[in-house]
Amino acid sequence: MGQRYFIITGTSKGIGLQLAELLLAKGDYVYGISRGRSDLLESSEEWSGLYQHIQYDLSDLTGIDELVTRVLEEIPSQEADFIGLINNAAVLEPLRSIDQCSAAEISQSLNISLAAPMILSSSFIQHTNHLCARRKIVNLSSGSGIYPAPSMSVYCTSKAGMNMFTQCVAMEQSEQPNPVEVIAFDPGMVDTELQAVARGKSAEEFALSGLFSQVYEAGQLRSPRDVAKQLIERIDEHSDASNVIHPAES
Repeated sequence: MGQRYFIITGTSKGIGLQLAELLLAKGDYVYGISRGRSDLLESSEEWSGLYQHIQYDLSDLTGIDELVTRVLEEIPSQEADFIGLINNAAVLEPLRSIDQCSAAEISQSLNISLAAPMILSSSFIQHTNHLCARRKIVNLSSGSGIYPAPSMSVYCTSKAGMNMFTQCVAMEQSEQPNPVEVIAFDPGMVDTELQAVARGKSAEEFALSGLFSQVYEAGQLRSPRDVAKQLIERIDEHSDASNVIHPAES
């Protein structure tokens, strides 16, 4: 059986970190992309040769195609049985009403959470179309893409866009001879740094901070590791264009 290769954004913490660890433990190759370092993954002798970290700020859209090209050139295409792209990185802020958000904040948030995954997907498909390997793109979604919330217009919009983008690309790929499987995965409410940021806001600053705190204190948040395990099950499944959104199971 051939090898599996994964490009994952946001591997320095949270779901991305747990996902990388679980895939590496299976013997898969992982290329992690994040703004910061990923010391836990980079320093592990156990995964030497399997994990490669790329420090890159995804708000800089102009270099993404070159980044994807560089990573794919390192993957031995003849040995690859599966190549996956996991668009996990996202930013929650700004958590304010839209009239209180600056142009720079709105732009950076949408670039990282929506535009970057779109460009990553475009480059990934374009530069792997000549391969026979199975290919899959997983876009991390959220209930915020369906349910509107005050002070979360930028984040909710990016996730709604991610859902629509996923469905459009899945339809495009369904017409191709070797289609890329494209799914969106909603992990539910997870105990990540994004949640901690929301809880840390004052009620005056962010109206829903109390709700986020209640969910946390009630123990209703899922662990990033459990979510990563469920996501790997979705990766292993063969997906088609009619089955795009995978909401989290309770």
